[in-house]
Amino acid sequence: MSGFTKKSPRGETAVPVLPENLLGALPHPLLVLGEGLAIEYANTAAEDFFQMSAGVLCRRNLTDVVPFGSPLIALVEQVQRNGTTVNEYGVDLGSYRFGAPKLVDLYGGPLPEVSGRVLIVLQQRSMAQMIERQLTHRGAARSVSGLAAVLAHEIKNPLSGIRGAAQLLEADRGENDRTLTRLICAESDRICKLVDRMEIFGDQRPIQREPVNIHDVLDHVKQIAKTGFARQIKIVENYDPSLPPVPGSRDKLIQVFLNLVKNAAEAIGQDRADGQITLRTSFRPGVRLSVPGSQARVGLPLEISVEDNGAGVPADLMPHLFDPFVTTKPSGTGLGLALVAKIVDDHGGIIEFDSRPKCTVFRALMPMAEGETTQTG
Repeated sequence: MSGFTKKSPRGETAVPVLPENLLGALPHPLLVLGEGLAIEYANTAAEDFFQMSAGVLCRRNLTDVVPFGSPLIALVEQVQRNGTTVNEYGVDLGSYRFGAPKLVDLYGGPLPEVSGRVLIVLQQRSMAQMIERQLTHRGAARSVSGLAAVLAHEIKNPLSGIRGAAQLLEADRGENDRTLTRLICAESDRICKLVDRMEIFGDQRPIQREPVNIHDVLDHVKQIAKTGFARQIKIVENYDPSLPPVPGSRDKLIQVFLNLVKNAAEAIGQDRADGQITLRTSFRPGVRLSVPGSQARVGLPLEISVEDNGAGVPADLMPHLFDPFVTTKPSGTGLGLALVAKIVDDHGGIIEFDSRPKCTVFRALMPMAEGETTQTG
């Protein structure tokens, strides 16, 4: 980090403000920016984060690395303008080098020893939030499972009696009264269908696992979508062809991604000419998750994502999106994403999402079948 020096108290020797070996050892991306948003220093973690070497980064401006209007640019300009430290939390940071925005906390402050320089530290939150979200999703799935068992036993049987009684009354009543008995029957049927859907959550039988080609699953989902609810929407495939199989149930995985694609189509709507859903697969070695109640760590290297350019998830719903009965649809039951979370959890994976206007991504991180390795070439 040549040039970032200050005089010793006696004025004889120039000493580094921050030793490069110390900055290089920091686990969080760090940048020093000068006039015109020029990048003057990047540590090793910043190289990994932006997927560019320090030499390349230091020949560029920040505007060459992040898109126009990025909150990182606004933060740096605020620090330069006011000369004060600024922190922002939970920021979606995008770059043309990323497949999808990264969720980060931003810390920026002036370097008092060097006028006009700004020190930026980025702390990525995705993995921590991924684990926290997954524990929440597991709890939600368990609560729905218990509720489903109670409903099946305590509600369906009495509803059958109510419906039968209404049918008997209908035979001896006039047309006005028959309207009411038919309403009783229709509402009883509607409640029974809701309970039937919830009974899926009470199914605790282990999944019959077999190696499943996830691209076959996605192709099947795409075929269903293009002949039905996503007829007017462009569906783009961005697959890693070397991806190994997923251990699990093909039918249940179809259910997961069909639900996600249907939600994406509904978020876009049928009236938009530029609607697009992207199905993406990739291999992410090194992603591991602790198993609750044990010391084991499970590898989840397979990432399958569904991205749409719809309106995005309302901020007030984001913390509860996988909870049962949470929905933005006027006629929705709010069970679809809770079921997605349960099925992905049953497969040993986790489900997470990032959302902002015109870019919502649901990602399922899954294990790979035992004995499989990625193919090269």
